[in-house]
Amino acid sequence: MAERHFKYVILGGGVAAGYAAREFAKLGLNPGELAIISKEAVAPYERPALSKGYLFPQGAARLPGFYVCVGSGGERLLPEWYTEKGIELILGTEIVKADLGSKSLISTSGEIFKYDTLIISTGSTVVKLSDFGVKGADAKNIFYLREIEDADKLVAAIQAKKDGKAVIVGGGYIGLELGAALKVNNLDVTMVYPEPWCMPRLFTAGIAAFYEGYYANKGIKIIKGTVAVGFDSDANGEVTAVQLKDGRVLEADIVVVGVGGRPLISLFKGQLEEEKGGIKTDSFFKTSVPDVYAVGDVATFPLKLFGEQRRVEHVDHARKSAEQAVKAIKSAEQGTPIEEYDYLPYFYSRAFDLSWQFYGDNVGDTVLFGDNDPTSASPKFGTYWIKDGKVVGVFLEHGTPEENSLIAKVARLQPEVQDIQQLGKQGLAFATDI
Repeated sequence: MAERHFKYVILGGGVAAGYAAREFAKLGLNPGELAIISKEAVAPYERPALSKGYLFPQGAARLPGFYVCVGSGGERLLPEWYTEKGIELILGTEIVKADLGSKSLISTSGEIFKYDTLIISTGSTVVKLSDFGVKGADAKNIFYLREIEDADKLVAAIQAKKDGKAVIVGGGYIGLELGAALKVNNLDVTMVYPEPWCMPRLFTAGIAAFYEGYYANKGIKIIKGTVAVGFDSDANGEVTAVQLKDGRVLEADIVVVGVGGRPLISLFKGQLEEEKGGIKTDSFFKTSVPDVYAVGDVATFPLKLFGEQRRVEHVDHARKSAEQAVKAIKSAEQGTPIEEYDYLPYFYSRAFDLSWQFYGDNVGDTVLFGDNDPTSASPKFGTYWIKDGKVVGVFLEHGTPEENSLIAKVARLQPEVQDIQQLGKQGLAFATDI
């Protein structure tokens, strides 16, 4: 079996890998020292584009337009950039075995990659309905969105099933963004999810009521409190209908499923300490095994602001944790200290002409402020989360860049609040006064 050795190996070719590579180049890297091993066939790109601009009917985003690091306003790293920096992109390569004791990774073809330092940035995989034995879940035109290859198949189906019927299974991030994208493509869209309101992991009932109303006004049908239990297909194996647990049957030319993800850590089972579904790390993303780091979706790290270990699935954390890990690696080599990771949780989404941001933690009491009427010509509203007399989280729809910076500041500083009802009346003015 062929064997190759690198000083640094990044396993996984997503957003975190690209930002880590940029940080290595910035802090000093010799040609041939770094390799990125990725199952995907393309260089690292900004994954959020797949559920947004990639699906637009006009002016759709395409590579090379959204290679990292354009998502954070940085330089676009074309494949040639990696070549110029002496970084090896080992694409279309799946690692099937990791032996951390011997510092080796083995691919499906039997090739062995040895490393001195490993960064695990394998990200997440989608949860599939077939995992639960849902009947007919392997029919054609049932889609999951994780990689660019998935997005290409969905785009082809949208074009092939013009003006057809689409069913979105799931009411979270992917469900809401793809529901909007398919509607913009002029499909007849129905969303189905079991929870009492959309995106329950973050949204309050008050926040969700706005988005559900807004989507309904756009002609999207929403069915709550039930799940898909089966799919019908035609002689070609293409999906034709979705069977719901409550007995209803929905016609469907296209089905998109977004029911969650799970971190890809099975290669390392029994070799690394785990916590809360991820690989346990410290504030420098070092794992329990020397010279092995874990970043992005797979890392369960100390969230200093809230004094607990957490795992965060979001592109912002993927970028920042990757940079922190590389700084830590370089600092260990050079004997120079760096600061602990002090992350402020941040989530955002864009759909139709809506755009929201959230900072902090969504725990405690809540107060809604502003205009959250889905029929309003210019809706603008937000929510504060208050725990132990302090504001710990803030959500804002339609904020300006300055206002979004203000709510981030509030979530970071956690100011004290005496009167929750008064806070609701103050609205954004409270953030301005901090």
